[in-house]
Amino acid sequence: MELEPELSFINEPGLSFGYNQKTADPRDGIMLYGPHDREKIKGQINIGIVGCIKQRNYLKTYLKRIHQPVSSLSNDVARPFFPGLEAGFGIHINFDNIVEIDIAEAEVKRYLQYQDGHQRVHNLSNLFADSLIKYSREEERPVTVWFVIIQDDIFKFGRPKSKIPKSPANVKLGLKKKERNSAAPFLFDFYNQIQEAYDYEINFHNQIKAKLLQDKIVTQILRESTIAYESIWEDTEKIEQQRMFDSAKAWNIATTLYYKNGGLPWRLGDIREDVCYLGLVYKKLNDDPNNRSACCAAQMFIDSGDGMVFRGNIGDWYDPESHEFHISKNDAVEMISQSLEAFKEKLGKGHYPKEIFIHAKTLFNDEEWEGFSDTAAGKSKIIGVRIQSTSQFKLYRGFSFCVPRGMLMTIAIDKAYLWTKGFIPRLQTQIGLETPNPILVEVTRGEAEIKQVCKDILALTKLNYNACIFADGQPVTLRFADSIGEVLTAGKNVVTSILPFKHYV
Repeated sequence: MELEPELSFINEPGLSFGYNQKTADPRDGIMLYGPHDREKIKGQINIGIVGCIKQRNYLKTYLKRIHQPVSSLSNDVARPFFPGLEAGFGIHINFDNIVEIDIAEAEVKRYLQYQDGHQRVHNLSNLFADSLIKYSREEERPVTVWFVIIQDDIFKFGRPKSKIPKSPANVKLGLKKKERNSAAPFLFDFYNQIQEAYDYEINFHNQIKAKLLQDKIVTQILRESTIAYESIWEDTEKIEQQRMFDSAKAWNIATTLYYKNGGLPWRLGDIREDVCYLGLVYKKLNDDPNNRSACCAAQMFIDSGDGMVFRGNIGDWYDPESHEFHISKNDAVEMISQSLEAFKEKLGKGHYPKEIFIHAKTLFNDEEWEGFSDTAAGKSKIIGVRIQSTSQFKLYRGFSFCVPRGMLMTIAIDKAYLWTKGFIPRLQTQIGLETPNPILVEVTRGEAEIKQVCKDILALTKLNYNACIFADGQPVTLRFADSIGEVLTAGKNVVTSILPFKHYV
């Protein structure tokens, strides 16, 4: 039912840190109280580094640096100084106990000369992935997080549509398009190995993540210029600009290291116990606009803030006319069943969630919703929520700053515009450089109070453990949907099980 538009404001969601203390900014909370799991994850942590010797040395120097306070050149409110890894997070690296795997620089340079993008990226990613898998299967010395430190050229020429500069030294190795998808095996293993590269998309990051899922190896991929720009660049102006972000980088790397080592840096402050949030993930398997094949998956986040990823099946889920994705009833049943059992068993709850909110960018059709609701019947209340970015209008204020984050315009009993970006008093600035657009939130299936739904979504914008920022513009249920889909479809036969969210980011 449509209503007269009504403006209201949602207070910034609080986060919980050590000693159950609460504050809104993750950096304030960690500096003042330590991470939420300060008593569970503390002391020495075991890391590994894989890369060429020069890049490994860059990283070790940087990791030593962030054991001390780090400040940015600007040192403003929006970029607070970093107190140091041990001072902030209560963990430290024993530099005499780091496991290192050497990648031969000559091999990297050789593969970077491959003109065919599939061959170039497949061989480069195998250099790192195969070494990690070999260590995981053969060695006993434990490593919880692996840093994959790469040259900037791997990043630059390891992306879709990237092309290396023309050179007489370039290697023209590859197959013609008509040979790439041949079902018949080649007579020689050499050509079969070449053909395997075309089973993967041209994306170094996604290939490594996908190849390591089966062995459950947790990685953090870093470019050398992220941590050693002063040693690599000669442009002094460019170096000065980069110094503006020194503390932000330290915060981000330390936070994701703590999280991938098994700790929750923070959790939601105002917890709605036994509520589960499910974000649907879809990825087309073909660039052909008329091809319907797609992979589906789900990100599940629980009241603590941690998440799991479930891979669904591949099917004709894409509709070329509506440009929407919809799964079958059987796949919907399987997806909700996995979520319910994971909540009860894998996450140690011992019971089903009271409510499941399914977040998607499109509407749910009758067939898939019947699968969702029938499976949850008698176990959990289920609610479908559509969340869309919109630029239909902008809201202006007669002040020197824009609309505050948390502004809400309710236009129906089940529909509202929510500003997840905007002015933040704590930072004395806004998220984004332009006048912010709202997101459109709509309860499309089931029943739930729209303001509570928007409060939950605003809180979920603060659960990105891959960075240490005040908030994101999207809830975590949808924030990583595209990147997770890309990892799951980076190869033709990616093997995985139900894994924690940290394996994908």
